[in-house]
This record gives sequence, structure tokens and C-alpha cells, in this order.
Amino acid sequence: MAQERQASQDYFQTLLRTVAGQAFGAAGYEFETAPIQWAGGKYRFAKAFSDGFFGLIDFQVLVSSDSMWSVGAPSRFKVQLTRSRDRHGQARGEAGYVTRGLSQLVVEDFSVAILPAADHWWTFVDTESLGKALAEAGHLIVGYGMPWLAGELTPPAAENANSASRMYHDG
Repeated sequence: MAQERQASQDYFQTLLRTVAGQAFGAAGYEFETAPIQWAGGKYRFAKAFSDGFFGLIDFQVLVSSDSMWSVGAPSRFKVQLTRSRDRHGQARGEAGYVTRGLSQLVVEDFSVAILPAADHWWTFVDTESLGKALAEAGHLIVGYGMPWLAGELTPPAAENANSASRMYHDG
């Protein structure tokens, strides 16, 4: 059973790199070699920004296998975005540190109702559905996640709060 799960995680990694790797690479994100994390279903793309921060895009996959308790349950993955001065994303107390689930960023922060919920997991049962799920997540990462990590795109509510704060302090 563990070998089957590992083979499925390796397959996820292969499709992830095939579907999203080229676009992420073109944006300056590198796929991290981390076999211990891979064994736990975690895959990361990272980019160093000129301001000393790192942009981290983490995919966490949970591979389902048939057992006496679950037959035919879909596998799933989610995406976490982190901006940190620590390459591993651990410095939570630092100024400028932010982390957000991709679905939370899109649905809650940008108010784009393209996903069914803010706590969304992309599900898949075969190669075709995995490819489609990775493509959908990849489009959202390129359109919202990467610009947000780079500080180039701010959710509307945050922009309004920053404007109000500036007006109050400047006025």
C-alpha cells in the first residue's frame, strides 16, 4: 500500500512539473529537490525576490488508495502561497511574512467566485482529471498567486484599507 501511494505521489510530481513547471520556470520559480518532503506529498517551487524575500508555492497532495474503508475516493491537492525572508517559509513573526491558501486568496481576498469554496481542494481520479486540476490551479497561481507574492497585486479590501490609512495619517 505504501509503495502504491509513493508511486502515485511520484506520478503527481511528474504531472505537476509537466503541466506547471515550464510556466513557473519562465516566471523565475525553481522546483525544489526535497525527497523527504516528496515522500510526504509536498512539492515546492521557490523564487528569490530582489527585496530579500522568497516566494514559495507549495503543493500538498493526498493520494487515496482503495481500502476496506474507502473505495474509489478521489485523490486531492491544495496550494499554499508564502512570502518570507526565510527560504523555508518558517519565519512567521517577521515583518512582511504572509501565507495564504491559493483558494482563500482568490475566493476571499480577491472575491473571485471561480472555486466552490475558500478552503478548496482540487480532486482527481485519473490522469485527465489531474491534468485539468493542475491547469486550473496553475492559471490561478500565475494570475493571482505570483503577482501577490511579488507584491505587485493587492486584494481590493487591502488596497482600500491602505488608502484609508494613508489618508488618515497624511491628513
